[in-house]
Amino acid sequence: MTTIRRAFADLSVGQVHYAECGGHDARAVLLLHQSPRSWAEYRAVLPLLGAHRRAIAMDTAGFGDSSDGGVPASIEQWARVACELLDALGIAQVDVVGHHTGGVVAIELAAAFPDRVHSLVLSSTPYTDEPFRRARAQRPPIDEVAPSEDGSHLAALWRKRQGFYPAGRPELLEAFVLDALKVGRRVEEGHRAVASYRMEDRIGRITQPTLIVRATEDPFAAPHAVELQHHLPHARIVDIEGGMVPLPDQMPEAFARTVLGFLSDLP
Repeated sequence: MTTIRRAFADLSVGQVHYAECGGHDARAVLLLHQSPRSWAEYRAVLPLLGAHRRAIAMDTAGFGDSSDGGVPASIEQWARVACELLDALGIAQVDVVGHHTGGVVAIELAAAFPDRVHSLVLSSTPYTDEPFRRARAQRPPIDEVAPSEDGSHLAALWRKRQGFYPAGRPELLEAFVLDALKVGRRVEEGHRAVASYRMEDRIGRITQPTLIVRATEDPFAAPHAVELQHHLPHARIVDIEGGMVPLPDQMPEAFARTVLGFLSDLP
């Protein structure tokens, strides 16, 4: 039941890739990754959740092994494709877990398709209002590096993230670089989609039970937790001490334990 199974679903954008663990008769939980990662962000989490749930980690349209169908990237589009995947898998309602970009997509999925989302776990999720958009517009690209003939851009990509990853865990940076290289020159699409999303117009629609997970050592997302809770007053915050930007694959046991603890309390 904890073996990872991988497959493709034929959706409006083409083939969308997903991986899953657990029995089909268990309650489903959908896992949405950060940018520019893939389902592999949850590789170690899937079996832990799959021991109790039907855990599904999808590649966002245009990332990992999923096609984007030539449709412009946006949070709204990614939420629609996620709902299409639920249709293809015959899942009427799901608990949704999103990390960074995945958390923003989770909010839109719950706002746009409220009957399909039972609950939300928002891990390291920013609150993307007008001040956020203005601040982001003034910053340089997050992961973009200029290609070089000698391959030095690969080291540059590594260094851009290194300070936000735990020391002594090069395999986490390797996983990030692999996913970033697969996306190629579209590596900033996810960040741009987040930066243009008007969360302030959508978050008031969220009534589902919600958990906000704060990775304490994530300088980008941790400061947003309180503001996010202000707009989701029914939500509670749980800290994962020492968590950084790659929280799900950095601390999979703590991450899965936090998710399962929240889900087990739901009706």
